[in-house]
Amino acid sequence: MSWVATERFGARTAPAGLALVQELVNTHATERDGEELLLDYPSAQRWLQNAARQWADVRGLTAPDLVLDEAGLRDLLELRSTVAGLLAVPADQRPEGVPVDIQVHARANLVADAEGRVGIEPEGTGSSWLASAVWSEILRAQLTGTWARLKLCREPGCRSAFYDTSRNHSGLWHDVHSCGNINNLRASRSRKKRSAQ
Repeated sequence: MSWVATERFGARTAPAGLALVQELVNTHATERDGEELLLDYPSAQRWLQNAARQWADVRGLTAPDLVLDEAGLRDLLELRSTVAGLLAVPADQRPEGVPVDIQVHARANLVADAEGRVGIEPEGTGSSWLASAVWSEILRAQLTGTWARLKLCREPGCRSAFYDTSRNHSGLWHDVHSCGNINNLRASRSRKKRSAQ
């Protein structure tokens, strides 16, 4: 099993369960890297089941058996758009602290083991389970400081989510050799065009 949406971009995978958030964002289509993975009910159902199994494996839990309906597909697309919008904000400009204007609701259970370690267990079925898992992972990432390292590639034709492993958190592209070169070439052509005028 693997994070199929993220692997097709060749992007660095986020650690632990945060990879689920990255995986959701990376289901979008691009000319270079592949088709829309949430195009229709059957493809979205396949992606959801694989992502839930992969997440459960990473978290050491039993994989939920999720069934998606047509309304759930719309919810998945809306969730993806919302999360991509959050990642589009540069990491140093993302708000900190508890949100005051609550717009999204997701339910999760706090669970504890015999040693007193507390965890978050997503609640719901289908797309509501995924929303619960995604928001839980974002909360964990905000608390651990890894949220600032999950970013969107700045290349407009890509916009894949990647995990920035650079020392100073300055990564802009999921792949410097592909998207970075495209951007640098575009900037160079623009400079040459301006100097020729």
